[in-house]
Amino acid sequence: MEKVILLLSTLDTKGAETFFLKECIKREGGNCILLDMSMSGESEGADITSAQTAKAAGVDIEEIRSSRDRKKITRQMIGGAIKTAAGYFKSGTLAGVIGLGGSTGSLMATDVMRALPFGLPKLMVSSTAALPGLATRYIGTADIAVLHTVIEISGLSKPLENLLQRAAAAIVAMSRVTPLTVDSARESGKPLVALSMFGPTEKCAHAVRVGLQAHGYQVIGFSAAGVCDRAMEDMIAEGFFDAVVELAPGGVGEEILGGMRAAGPNRLTAAGKRGLPQVIAPGGLNLTSPRKSHYKPEHHQRRKFDLDELRTFLRLSDEEMGAVAQTFADKINAAKESVIFLFPTLGWSAVDAGSSHMLDQEQDGILWDAMRKITSPNVSVRESQANLEDETFANDVITACLEIFPKPST
Repeated sequence: MEKVILLLSTLDTKGAETFFLKECIKREGGNCILLDMSMSGESEGADITSAQTAKAAGVDIEEIRSSRDRKKITRQMIGGAIKTAAGYFKSGTLAGVIGLGGSTGSLMATDVMRALPFGLPKLMVSSTAALPGLATRYIGTADIAVLHTVIEISGLSKPLENLLQRAAAAIVAMSRVTPLTVDSARESGKPLVALSMFGPTEKCAHAVRVGLQAHGYQVIGFSAAGVCDRAMEDMIAEGFFDAVVELAPGGVGEEILGGMRAAGPNRLTAAGKRGLPQVIAPGGLNLTSPRKSHYKPEHHQRRKFDLDELRTFLRLSDEEMGAVAQTFADKINAAKESVIFLFPTLGWSAVDAGSSHMLDQEQDGILWDAMRKITSPNVSVRESQANLEDETFANDVITACLEIFPKPST
């Protein structure tokens, strides 16, 4: 079957611009299917009309048009578009998705894109991509490319036509690359290993990645700043990985404490549920990074470490460490497959290495006590007389991985 590029737009507000973009895609050699997500008025020319989009969601378009509940009908149209896009993907005919819109159109189109798997080309052409907070909302944890038009998508002009021509060329070019799938990711026979890391664990992460690659593994790193580690959880749940190395699970604590690295309530759960072997260290778990505008008075009295001009880490209080340690231990205790937890006794990152004022071995012991109470026979808790960034610790991680990870095919 011929591959298609799905174009998502609202013809009631972006008709001429959308048809121009569709024609540009056609001229670039792409087979474009236009799906209309309009919620008012009647527009002609869509391959999938707004009425069909609504029907896919189990709603009559007249109900959409007569409703004043904007939030509800928007959700319904998005649902119909997701169902339609998923159908093309499951049939193997979807080569890529492109959206066109302002604030509402971008929100709707990117909701559809985020429901589609990692590896499928996705491009959002948006006049509001640079508005504070919206780019993060559009992308979420998905692999969405965003083209900021700068000018409003309202009336065809030479500058806008040029932008749409570039967008068409981009999505057609991306659609010619075979989408990554769970099966194609492991065609080499090398097991895929997810690796969480952040700046203060980078030295260890590099050594572990190089060491595992030398033993025949593919290692894919994720920056544990609250977004990419959420994406890692999603990809683990989708079946992309065979094993996991957690060097930076600090998002577990940040979720409890409201820090900037908060990674959602599902952090550190997907691998356990899927029964994947894991090697886990507590990198960054003793640090929090609240927004400075949200500092409480006592935060100013905490021990702190300025990573750069924008990011400052505060040392947890004993009470916070107790709460984080219990949640952390509970998540690991629920794992269905082998887990090796490695506890570095001389600090958990470059932040508390050596004689740093951030080092507090007594407080770190709160986590050690919680981990030793784990009851699951699947979990092995071990000490390493090193800082997490030491070469000794990296070697301990590699040794643990080789002990429980699936062996590469020869």
